[in-house]
Amino acid sequence: MANQQIIKKIALDTIVLESKSISNLSKVIDSNFCKIINTLKVCNGKIVITGIGKSAIIGMKISATLNSTGSKSIFLHLGEALHGDIGVIGKNDIVICISKSGQSVEIESLSIYLKNAGIQLIGISCIKDSLLYKLSDMFIHTEIDREACHNNLAPTTSSSCHLAIGDAIAMTLQKIKGFSPSDFSNYHPSGNLGKKLSLKLNNLIDPNRIPAVELSSTFFEIIDEISSNMYGATAVIDSDKIIGIITDGDIRRIIEKKHKIDEVLSSDLMNKNPKVLSKNTLAFEALGVMKKNNISQVLVTNDEQVYIGVVHILDILKQGISYE
Repeated sequence: MANQQIIKKIALDTIVLESKSISNLSKVIDSNFCKIINTLKVCNGKIVITGIGKSAIIGMKISATLNSTGSKSIFLHLGEALHGDIGVIGKNDIVICISKSGQSVEIESLSIYLKNAGIQLIGISCIKDSLLYKLSDMFIHTEIDREACHNNLAPTTSSSCHLAIGDAIAMTLQKIKGFSPSDFSNYHPSGNLGKKLSLKLNNLIDPNRIPAVELSSTFFEIIDEISSNMYGATAVIDSDKIIGIITDGDIRRIIEKKHKIDEVLSSDLMNKNPKVLSKNTLAFEALGVMKKNNISQVLVTNDEQVYIGVVHILDILKQGISYE
């Protein structure tokens, strides 16, 4: 069994080496980088990411990030591109080729095709004077000291740097294009993240369960309303407007006081300052309100401030939305 100290040292050395190399990328965030970003911003076609081996895997991730943050992109494996798939590159596209060495034979064939078609090539490589550097219209040099691999062979540090520069490109484009959280939700309609950015209280209201009592409702009417609707609370309304809330906690407290419950009315029990939110409030934001105020439900109104229902904290959590 390997010594723990040795294991920790190897792992920490890897993290330190890769983080140092990523930090050194700050040197390439210069006027050349700005030119590349401005070129990509006005691209009327797709941003085509290509590469081979580990660079291809990194390229797929960068392409996915671009797509989800407002920049249309596809990934094209460089080997497959030169065997029939290169036709997916359109005349308005821009190609970004990722390569550690920048020396693969496929790069030259790709460059010939792109130059004949009048399509710009942006190269990203760890070797500045590589073939990719010479053939690219624009180039980013991701210089590294060495790979984290103890043989200095397996792409590790280089892959991390390429992923980081890809994120830098995607995040810069996202910001200068004004890509908003609402845009993001349109690109992610499913899943927890999409719901966090798009699901509103209006989508969670059950129109068949709208607990409500009046100021003059009796203790037993209140209990019946809370129990039958199963939200643990009921709104107190007057002319469709919310004037208070009564929770099962309020019920327990009045019983513990041994009050003459047959004489208790809504007006005696209600909290006059309930948490009331608009139907257009994001469920994620409503969850924050509940957590902050240590409550389990909020009352919801429409655009005319008319009471339309209750949303319980469990209704939100069941959607996979959390506040962390």
